[in-house]
Amino acid sequence: MKVIVVGPGAFGIKHLNGIKNIDGVDVIGLVGRSLEKTQKVANEYGIPQVFTDLEDALKTEADAVILCTPTQQHAAQAIQCMQAGKHVQVEIPLADSWEDSQEVVKTQQATGLTCMVGHTRRFNPSHQWINQQISAGDLNIQQMDVQTYFFRRKNINAKGEARSWTDHLLWHHAAHTVDLFAYQAGSKIVKANAVQGPIHPELGIALDMSIQLQAENGAICTLSLSFNNDGPLGTFFRYICDNGTYIARYDDLVDGKDNVIDVSNVAVCMDGIELQDREFFSAIEQGREPNSSVGQVLACYKVLHDLEQQLSQ
Repeated sequence: MKVIVVGPGAFGIKHLNGIKNIDGVDVIGLVGRSLEKTQKVANEYGIPQVFTDLEDALKTEADAVILCTPTQQHAAQAIQCMQAGKHVQVEIPLADSWEDSQEVVKTQQATGLTCMVGHTRRFNPSHQWINQQISAGDLNIQQMDVQTYFFRRKNINAKGEARSWTDHLLWHHAAHTVDLFAYQAGSKIVKANAVQGPIHPELGIALDMSIQLQAENGAICTLSLSFNNDGPLGTFFRYICDNGTYIARYDDLVDGKDNVIDVSNVAVCMDGIELQDREFFSAIEQGREPNSSVGQVLACYKVLHDLEQQLSQ
């Protein structure tokens, strides 16, 4: 399978590292805004073609595209890739509006191509372990308490480099938890409330936000998000269940007494991004709908839209 990766930044590199471990997949092109930076990354990973224009890259014989571009470009680029006959995996979030999210789904339905969204928490071994216990009937979620904390008072990415676009607590970081909560609870979200702190005068976004969710089955979720937090950084998920408490941080999992849970046998590796990519390529090869397909995650973006309407009042 021939693949193009769009975006040589922090997340593009995570995907390139994951793809290196997947047999039968070749990255034939890398797309980026800066020719010099893109060429440097391409040289490091042995990628033969470099582009500064997605349209040019889509003229190649690639079967699929992975989009690791700014949030504001995701929907339009996903549609562009499918209209060019390419399967596409678009990094989270799918879009930054409900209207654009729906347009991507319409294009996927019209083309029949695979369109998957990078809701990585579905694939982290820690969250997969929880999901397997729930599926087996051993756990039932009563509450999720989630903290998503970064220090982003300046417009920088995960590598500390300057960004050309502005990240967003609601449309990006909350998307992870909103989708994961409904996925793990196995129940759609029926109540959602949000409040946010002051708008940053330069970034134009709120740096602090609090969200409450309730699923149809009664489970609740409390999500705290901040770009003002000066460590520790990252996202911590506390699962309060009817039969135990568990705390997940990326691919690691402990119980409520801080005992490490072995999740090494949950999947073929411990890298959520690699597992996400494996699902994407496997779904294409097998002609099936992938976990985290655009259709499966669409409900998350309706919740985000409704929360945005609350916050704008």
